[in-house]
Amino acid sequence: MKSVARQSAKAAARLGVLLTARSFMLGLAESCTGGLIGHLLTNAPGASAWFAGGVTAYANSAKIGVLRVAPSIIAVNGAVSEETVAAMAAGARELFGCHCALAVSGIAGPSGATPGKPVGTVWLGCDVPGRRLTRRVFLEGSREEIKALAALAAMAFLAEMVQAL
Repeated sequence: MKSVARQSAKAAARLGVLLTARSFMLGLAESCTGGLIGHLLTNAPGASAWFAGGVTAYANSAKIGVLRVAPSIIAVNGAVSEETVAAMAAGARELFGCHCALAVSGIAGPSGATPGKPVGTVWLGCDVPGRRLTRRVFLEGSREEIKALAALAAMAFLAEMVQAL
């Protein structure tokens, strides 16, 4: 886990450099990571220059009420889905009035798996200027390890998207 912690610190710092270079502010919508990404980002010195804030929308009611995810999206696709994470990212971008947003929803376990969505299934969503992209990853480990790996994967995904702009 120490290696993941080091990687996360480097990923947060790298993301800060990329966002600062473009004068972008970032908003977050976290579910399975429970605020971990926000914690990691605010550990980076100077994060207030590029991090607007985050929402831990763990319950579906929070996804709907705070992030304005349409109830039908969750009803049809589930909370852990491409459609839901895309809507969460769009909702975070609007909520914080920022240039880009990152969203994460997944199954950290040990329970919660469904047919087609095993423990470790995580959807990432990025909403950046001109693009809304999603990515599904499958992670292995304990609940804490899956959360840490999901945070790392999410930061890397957003860095990739911002760098491509």
